[in-house]
Amino acid sequence: MDANTVQPISQEKAQRTKRKSGYRQPWMLHFMVLPAAILVFIFSYIPMTGILMAFQDYKANLGLTGSPWVGLKHFKYMLENDYFLQITWNTVFFACAKIIFNLIIPIFFALLLNEVRNMGFKRSIQTLVYLPHFLSWVTLAGILIDLLARTGLVNQFLTSMFGIKPIFFLGSGGWFRFTVIFSDVWKEFGFNTIVFLAALAGINPALYEAAEVDGAGRWKQTRHITLPALVPFIIVVATLALGNVLNANFDQIFNLYNPLIYQQGDIIDTFVYREGLLSGQFSFATAVNLFKSVISIILIIISYRFAYKFAGYRIF
Repeated sequence: MDANTVQPISQEKAQRTKRKSGYRQPWMLHFMVLPAAILVFIFSYIPMTGILMAFQDYKANLGLTGSPWVGLKHFKYMLENDYFLQITWNTVFFACAKIIFNLIIPIFFALLLNEVRNMGFKRSIQTLVYLPHFLSWVTLAGILIDLLARTGLVNQFLTSMFGIKPIFFLGSGGWFRFTVIFSDVWKEFGFNTIVFLAALAGINPALYEAAEVDGAGRWKQTRHITLPALVPFIIVVATLALGNVLNANFDQIFNLYNPLIYQQGDIIDTFVYREGLLSGQFSFATAVNLFKSVISIILIIISYRFAYKFAGYRIF
C-alpha cells in the first residue's frame, strides 16, 4: 500500500475518532437533553401508531386492532379527488406567498432601520413592529373580522374618502387571499426583521469607513457591502423555509375563513380538521395528513441540504 492510499485512510480514521470523541465529551449536555427527548418520544412518537388508521376503515368502537384493513384505498381516493388538488394548490400558494413576502419585506425594513442613527427612535420603531407577533390569531382574527366587515371601519373609510363600494374582504376569494397574506406579513415581519438586523450588526464597520473614504455613498455602500454580507443569511432563511411549503398557518386560516371561500381559502390542515373531527372520516383525514407529513419531511431534508451546500449551515 503506497503513501497516497495510506494518507486518505488515516485522515478518515482521524475524522471518525474526532467525531466519536465529540459525542463523548459533552455527556453532561446530552444528559440535560434526555428529559426533553423522553417527553418528545412519549407525546410525539408513541401516538404515531394512529397512522395505522390511514390504511384501515377505522371504526371507533372497533379500535385500531379491530377495524378492517383497506390498504391504499384512502390514498387512491385522495389523489383522485379534484377538491384535494384544489386545497393542495391553495396551501402551496399561501405558503409560498408568505415565505416570499416574509423574506423581502423584513430585509427591506431592516435596511431602512439600519440607517436610523437615533437609537431611541430606532428601538421604538422596532418595538412597535415587533409587538403584533405576540398577538394570537384568535385575538387578531376577531379584530380583522370587525375592521373588514361590510360596515367595518375599513369599508367606511374607503366609501367616504374614495367612493368605493364596500368590499367583502373575508367573503370574496381573491380579497380573502390578499387579506390572509397581508395580515400574516404585517404580524410577522417585525419578528423576522430581527434576524437581518443581527446580521447587519455583524458587518465590520471598517468596510463602511473604507468605502466612505473612497467616495461611496449610502446606496453604493448598501449595494456593495451590506447586501453581499446578507446573502448567506438570506439563503439560509429561504432554504429552511422550504420545509414549510405545506404549512399555511392553520390558526390564521381557521379563524378567518368561512364556507363562502372554501374553494379559494381552504388548506390541507383545515380540510383534515373538518373531515376528521367534524365529519368523522378519521381514516381519510389521517391519510391526507400522513401524505402531507411525508412530503414535508422530504422538503425539510432537501432544504437542510441546500442550506448546507450554499451557505454552510448545518444543525449537526
